[in-house]
Amino acid sequence: MAHIIKHNGTVESIEHTHIRVKIRQAAACATCAGKQLCHSAESKEKVIDVYTPEAPSYAVGQQVEVQIRISQGLNAVFMAYGLPLILLLAVLTLIITLTGNELAGTLAALSVLAAYYLILYIRRDKITRKFSCTINHLN
Repeated sequence: MAHIIKHNGTVESIEHTHIRVKIRQAAACATCAGKQLCHSAESKEKVIDVYTPEAPSYAVGQQVEVQIRISQGLNAVFMAYGLPLILLLAVLTLIITLTGNELAGTLAALSVLAAYYLILYIRRDKITRKFSCTINHLN
């Protein structure tokens, strides 16, 4: 179980097999006893989409635990940040090497990034299901 990220949250809405859970994501120092003195503690509310056939067994306002495997989180980070960085640097280097024109390299690299993020946006439903969370009742 050490390979799972867990967050407690509240069911915000339920629609067929789709549950929206509001979680409070806190920075590491948010639980520190001295957080009132340093004012660096951060916390944010996030909404997590969970797809499960057991959705009707949950109720709006119910406290639940949302889980995702760490490997899925790392894959999501790679898709959002790692791969775009690799694409940007590869295209920039390739175009500048071939043409010697930095402006053309920069425009080509930015165009590839725009196309990459557009593809991610178009395929967001399929990607969302790939990075699925599980949900459990809290006792």
